[in-house]
Formats: sequence, C-alpha cells, structure tokens
Amino acid sequence: MPKYMLLIYDDPSASPAPESPEAQQEHAEYGTFTEGVRSQGLFVSGDPLEPTDTATTVRVDGGGETVLSDGPFADTKEWLAGYYVLDCPDLDTATAQAARIPAARHGAIEVRPIMVVPGM
Repeated sequence: MPKYMLLIYDDPSASPAPESPEAQQEHAEYGTFTEGVRSQGLFVSGDPLEPTDTATTVRVDGGGETVLSDGPFADTKEWLAGYYVLDCPDLDTATAQAARIPAARHGAIEVRPIMVVPGM
C-alpha cells in the first residue's frame, strides 16, 4: 500500500491554551485518533514536534559554508506541529483520516504521498 505523510500545521493563536480543559480534551482526541489508525493497521509512525522556537534551520551557502539560524525557514502564523505516516490504500482514505486529526479544526493537515525511490 502507498504511504502518506499527514503534516499537521497548527495555529497556536487558534489552539486551546496548553493547560486548559479544551487542550486536555484535544490531547485525548489525539489518543483516540492514534489508537484508531493503529487498530485499522494504517499507522506507520507519528510524533508531535517541539515549538518553532526550538528549531534550527541549516543552509549551505555558495562557498560551501554551513549556516545555522534559529527558528523555522518561513515566518508564518501556522507552524508544523507534528505528523503521521499512514499506510493507506489510496488518497481518499488518507484525506478521510486527515480530516479526523483534531488540529484540522483550527489549522491544516497537508496530505502528501511518500515517494518510492527504487533501491532505498
């Protein structure tokens, strides 16, 4: 089956406050979602990511020097908050699962097929 990466883009200003009852409810919903895709045999991997202020961006300049900068590559209101990799029979199944991710209510879920590279 093809694999799909579901990239979770969240808008922290639209998300529930971290210690609020709403955030605790959403955390429980993530547990339910994860258990559901596991029980369906779709789950390959997935993890939340630390906030963007912990990120380091790496570039190599024209002279071959490595340049590090704090934070993400792009300054946007939404940030990559986590991901799931699912083994789905088709894009319709992957997008249906993406719609069940709690952050879809206040962010966006990007669904991308994982490229199959021969010999890897």
